Amino acid sequence: MQIAKDTIVTISYQLTNLAGDILEKSSAPVSYLHGGYDGIFPTVEEALQGKQEGDDIDVTLEPEYAFGEYEAELLRAEPRHLFPAEIAVGMQFEGAAEGTDEFMLYTVTELTEDTVMVDGNHPLAGQTLKFSCHVDNVRPASAEEIAHGHAHGEHGEHGEHGHHH
Repeated sequence: MQIAKDTIVTISYQLTNLAGDILEKSSAPVSYLHGGYDGIFPTVEEALQGKQEGDDIDVTLEPEYAFGEYEAELLRAEPRHLFPAEIAVGMQFEGAAEGTDEFMLYTVTELTEDTVMVDGNHPLAGQTLKFSCHVDNVRPASAEEIAHGHAHGEHGEHGEHGHHH
């Protein structure tokens, strides 16, 4: 069966940077609903269109199609007293983005006695990545899966308490 809109595609994948370091690897196959449901990077979805079980693809993801361009304005200095005493470079915490109620993950990049530099960019922002995957399985999606916009069952999202957008 070919990958087309409203099929459930199960893949095993790995994400590497251009130096070949593995950044992320699927420990178990992942399933997503194909056809523009935001189940996977759009560039990967385009590359998988029309492929079949057993096929392998390699896709190069430019930053804007992976984790976004690096935005310098997301780097900011915060007063040290707002943070826990045991704060260290590399720690991550959630905070609201300025002027919105949207939560972002910030990474601490630098510490001084009275200031903490935090970076709201994704750690992989601004990087070109390589996504390699093997198509393990392709099957038609059920009406329920299409209605919910994601794969159900053993490989899909975690039942009803999964993260609904």
